[in-house]
Amino acid sequence: MQGNFTYYNPTKLYFGDDSLKFLRDELKNYGPTVMLSYGGGSIKRNGIYDAVTTILREAGKTIVEDAGVMPNPTVEKLNEGARLARENNVDLILAVGGGSTIDYAKGVSVSAWCDEDPWQKYYLRMEDPTCRIVPVGSVLTMVGTGSEMNGGSVISNHAEGLKIGKVFGPEAFPKFTILNPKFTFTVPQYQMVAGFFDIMSHIMEQYFSDSDDNTTDYLAEGLMRSLVNSSRVAVKNPQDYEARSNIMWTATWALNTLLDKGKTTDWEVHMIGQAIGALTDATHGMTLAAVSIPYYRHVMEGGLHKFARFATAVWGIPAEGKSERQLADEGLQALENWMREIGVVMNITDLGATEALLPRIADGTFLLTGGYKTLTRDEVISILRESL
Repeated sequence: MQGNFTYYNPTKLYFGDDSLKFLRDELKNYGPTVMLSYGGGSIKRNGIYDAVTTILREAGKTIVEDAGVMPNPTVEKLNEGARLARENNVDLILAVGGGSTIDYAKGVSVSAWCDEDPWQKYYLRMEDPTCRIVPVGSVLTMVGTGSEMNGGSVISNHAEGLKIGKVFGPEAFPKFTILNPKFTFTVPQYQMVAGFFDIMSHIMEQYFSDSDDNTTDYLAEGLMRSLVNSSRVAVKNPQDYEARSNIMWTATWALNTLLDKGKTTDWEVHMIGQAIGALTDATHGMTLAAVSIPYYRHVMEGGLHKFARFATAVWGIPAEGKSERQLADEGLQALENWMREIGVVMNITDLGATEALLPRIADGTFLLTGGYKTLTRDEVISILRESL
């Protein structure tokens, strides 16, 4: 491993089908007012809302309702939530939902007492918080983003045509997270498989960078193999507890800051995907899926050895008698085959993108330098065109 780093993750995890009971213990650490943030109401239909609010009331908490968190949280919703948290002087933000809800809660936590425009300060200038931060806890109901154990917060600004992720430090990580695999059983199939690819993309963004013998690459390969195996089971039987629990655990470790240690990492697929999402409001995991194969074919030559290793270590493709280029091609074909097998979107046309929209998507794509190739704007447009 190369480079120097510090590793610290302050989030406490409670995992398993009886993990929600530990919420009672955690609530003892916070004051009387809890802001309950959640999305469109699915947690009311599946009983999770009732279970959580019962625990909150039994703990003597005053509940401030913050409903309506959308799949791609907007800057307007962020400002609304920050105002609600500030006016009620909340002691804890409890996010119950998927990654978007938890992303949003972290954004609110650092914005409630911020005396500047949060969008300008955090998402455009990428500054760190200098104000009081409201603690966040989470109850995860959809896997994919890893937001339950990291500092990431992605916010969309439709007026500016931008979707930007800010990665806050450990001070903004959720203090605790409840991980009950059964809470993910009722997620619609489309959202479920989008989450599966989001997990895979998180791992690949960190895996496809650098060329040294990095221990975390071996961890990444194991996580990818586990995801592929369990996703195949879950697509056939979404209520297979073992498969869904494995996927939930993989999602958390895919993006809890472990796999990027000693590495430069890439993240260009996410930059392109977020730019698409900013203009189409498409599901995040599907935007990543739609551009991944064209992107990786475009940059593969710069990391041929790693792409060949991906073929053998993740997909079990025999190396004997094959060049690195042949193996790399077969590895990407295996990835594409798996993507089609689980049913993710394979082109951006199905997400609402058109040829006319490509320049605007390219303009909203941040160009990063950590991967095997630094793209130009024209190359982004070329990749997008191949993704139509």
